[in-house]
Amino acid sequence: MEALKKQGYTQDFNLHSDWLECIRLDLKLNPEEFHVDEIFRFEGMNDPDDSEVLFAISSTTGVKGLLIDAYGAYSESLSPEMIKRLKVDDETKH
Repeated sequence: MEALKKQGYTQDFNLHSDWLECIRLDLKLNPEEFHVDEIFRFEGMNDPDDSEVLFAISSTTGVKGLLIDAYGAYSESLSPEMIKRLKVDDETKH
């Protein structure tokens, strides 16, 4: 996370069913207003099912930030657009 913060990913995003929110900036981003630049998955040492996902996100307005552990935990309550936007693929997965 520290390396990403040095790259400008300084804001914290919260996930909602249809948008991302940066409370600090009073900013809401619809799926078409952001891009997932990188995704990192971390598995628990004792239990592989105990994992976290870190998303490095940039917005069309130039805001960059991090979203932690949202996709796996909350995927059931996400809109299809958000699931598509947060999808892990070969281009962004690490």
